[in-house]
Amino acid sequence: MRRVPEFQRARSAEQRELRRQAILGAAAEMLNEMPVSKVTMNGLSRRVGLAKSNVMRYFESREAVLLDLLTGLSHEWLGEAAAQVEREVPRDGNLPARVRALASAFAHSFAEHEVLCDLISAETSVLEHNVSEDVALRYKRAALQETNGFAALIADVLPELDGESALDAAFTITVLVGALWTHTHPSPAMAAVYRNEPSLAIAQGFAQSLEHVLATYLAGLLAWEKPRTGECSGTSVGDA
Repeated sequence: MRRVPEFQRARSAEQRELRRQAILGAAAEMLNEMPVSKVTMNGLSRRVGLAKSNVMRYFESREAVLLDLLTGLSHEWLGEAAAQVEREVPRDGNLPARVRALASAFAHSFAEHEVLCDLISAETSVLEHNVSEDVALRYKRAALQETNGFAALIADVLPELDGESALDAAFTITVLVGALWTHTHPSPAMAAVYRNEPSLAIAQGFAQSLEHVLATYLAGLLAWEKPRTGECSGTSVGDA
């Protein structure tokens, strides 16, 4: 178990930032072992080897810790996803091919970041509660910046979308990730039911379900968007 270095009272900005990052790192470790619902401030304090009151010098609540962690993980994911899209998604392919490739790249990239997906699934229902207006404002500004970056990545591959539609896509995809993560990670009782009666499990695995939903959503959004330059290669987006 990794513990925070034994600092004396953190007096410099560097020491305070080291302490903050150690707390965030401990929270990430916990989320690799348990869902968001099981992470508590007391458990986090024990993990980092600090009194709860000392942890709260840096974060006002458990939710504030997890929102900060979500911000950092979202930024990391966007950088990795951009590199993956650059490698795997053609820019010169017809529209259906680009839609399918982008949906696949995003689905598999999110599937590799389980902690991020768990945090996204809890964002509005859990993490945005029990925080001050200052924390909420800081988080929402950072989230908007990441959403704008996500929208730019989508528009780079699908220039048929205008800026507003690309931003809508970035927001909606994030919502879909959270919803599908919840549905594809059922409680032990529900998982047992699905094993005994597979026909009751409508959702398949997370990556498979997400890829299907994203391809369907993006194709629909593109069909709704008025073409600005005509359809690529004479191929209907509905063929995606």
